[in-house]
Amino acid sequence: MLKAKIKSLALQYQEEFIQVRNYLHAHPELSYQEFETSKYIQQKLTGFNIPFEVQATTGVVGLIQGKSPERRVIALRADMDALPISEENEVEYKSVNEGVMHACGHDVHTTCLLGASKILNELKDEWEGTVKLIFQPGEERNPGGASLMIKEGVLENPKPQAIFGMHVHPGLALGKLSFRKGRVMASADEIFITIKSKGGHAAAPHLTADTVLIASHLIVSLQQIISRNNNPTSPSVLSICSIQGGHTTNVIPREVKLKGTFRAMNEEWRRKAHLLIKKQSEELVHAMGAEADVLIDVGYPFVDNDPRLTEIGWQLANEYWGKENVEETELRMGAEDFGYYTH
Repeated sequence: MLKAKIKSLALQYQEEFIQVRNYLHAHPELSYQEFETSKYIQQKLTGFNIPFEVQATTGVVGLIQGKSPERRVIALRADMDALPISEENEVEYKSVNEGVMHACGHDVHTTCLLGASKILNELKDEWEGTVKLIFQPGEERNPGGASLMIKEGVLENPKPQAIFGMHVHPGLALGKLSFRKGRVMASADEIFITIKSKGGHAAAPHLTADTVLIASHLIVSLQQIISRNNNPTSPSVLSICSIQGGHTTNVIPREVKLKGTFRAMNEEWRRKAHLLIKKQSEELVHAMGAEADVLIDVGYPFVDNDPRLTEIGWQLANEYWGKENVEETELRMGAEDFGYYTH
């Protein structure tokens, strides 16, 4: 029985892929710089006798053909980039790359897809169709590796009828799986605002516009965009996460820079909010005697899981893992460029 064989091989290869994960965790690379990770994946696929090609510089696309390969094409996707974070864990697989860490689980995602690749390839005479393996770079940074790979034709030749991805979730108990139909993760846009005036001495604030004070008012004001303009039944978040300006105690700086993020689950509201953020920033800052440059870097769309495909995955998880270990994922305001594949 195929299910029994898959489980048996998964147990057989468990230690091998624990070591794969540990290697990947110890050798993280930033978005669009995953050169060694890409080489490692290519070496593994070569060892599995799985053909592949390189896309988007560091992306890798493998192909496994089972019986009747033209019957259906299913894509499996894993991201592989890390974050600019210094690892403080004292473990044998601690990051060897200073200031870079697999803090979002992409080492696990890549390991899971490599493991699935090996098992699927060994059992390819026992299932029908074609599986496309997508090892994707740059999930953590705009424009998103998914968008780049789509532009380079990852969803063509052959064209998948369905695509599945996964993400580790620290909120889940060990050994649990979760699914959610429909919208599950938010869109994400980056906000950059620069407030400008001529600057001046702190003892003579009347001779300039106080960029720090203006920035403070603007941060508070921006929170009203969601609370007064968005339908409260539609989740949305606007957070200003960085404020930079000045270098001493008695000089009002000429510039203060704000950086933040905007999240939404509705495209119409998303577009409206962009206009409101820009308008409110420019007008409030102008009213207080300064100028504002506003840039909104439009990022990933929300992730919208196909209900039918989600149900299929859910039921298979019940069969393989047991119903007691499968639950519904809560709506999350985190973002994932997997959203490009779902739109």
